[in-house]
Amino acid sequence: MPDHPDRLEALPVLPSLDLDETQRFYGGELGFTATVYREHDYLILRRDEVELHFWLTDDRSLCERSSVYIRGGAIGRWHADYRRRGAKNLSDLAVRAWNMEEFYIHDPHGNLLRFGRVPQAAAD
Repeated sequence: MPDHPDRLEALPVLPSLDLDETQRFYGGELGFTATVYREHDYLILRRDEVELHFWLTDDRSLCERSSVYIRGGAIGRWHADYRRRGAKNLSDLAVRAWNMEEFYIHDPHGNLLRFGRVPQAAAD
């Protein structure tokens, strides 16, 4: 990630019922293969410039009410990669009524990942 003293980033922190299962799913099905940090109750994974944090919980309802929106022109390539990897619960990539090209996927614990781009900005 580029180092710049004024750079701002938003890093989602999602709940996980089982960090081992989270790491297997995000690594195997979604390509988040860089493990930045791992403790017994916290996990940080990265794919390209996207970094996701997870904290351990035993409350499934927290996962089922959590989501993250990842936006950018590369989502078409990511969607194709997820299809090749056989990612479960993967929606089609489609232009929605609000003029965003999007797809969705739920992780094994219920967290919703939403991916989107402005259709005119698609660079795939």
